[in-house]
Amino acid sequence: MALLQEWRSLAYETRRTKKEDDQFWKPYFDQEKAVYEQLLANPDETVSGTVKELAEKYGMELMTFVGFLDGINDSLVEPNPIDEMEEDTTVQLGFDKEKLFKNMVEAKAEWLYTLPQWEPIFDAATRDRLYREQKAAHTIVKPKKIGRNDPCPCGSGKKYKFCCGRNA
Repeated sequence: MALLQEWRSLAYETRRTKKEDDQFWKPYFDQEKAVYEQLLANPDETVSGTVKELAEKYGMELMTFVGFLDGINDSLVEPNPIDEMEEDTTVQLGFDKEKLFKNMVEAKAEWLYTLPQWEPIFDAATRDRLYREQKAAHTIVKPKKIGRNDPCPCGSGKKYKFCCGRNA
């Protein structure tokens, strides 16, 4: 079984109780935060190594690090082959800073996108802009409905019901 499949079956176990789920995810999120603190301290460095080497470097169990790779993969400049990776697969952690920040907002990972390590990377205004852009990306804005007695949007000067709305 590939590492990613093993991680996903472990992480998304459906027979766990809420308490067991919390006991599984709390340590994961703490370790994830620690790795991001280290990566964001030097954001322009591309860290690379085998899955096993990087797990050891960041002090994580192999499966936990596979979960980290699954989470960061969409934010990488060059995504890793996570579907077929094994312990000895070489991976790189060169990430797109804006994409990473937005993906953290998308995942509702406030403990990650509010890390103090973001401050030297993006000023407060940029972080706020990126946050708003990501939140607005999934907001559906319906256009204002044209009323029957409103002026026609075609610019004819007639009421909508006597112009373009006649055939609607």
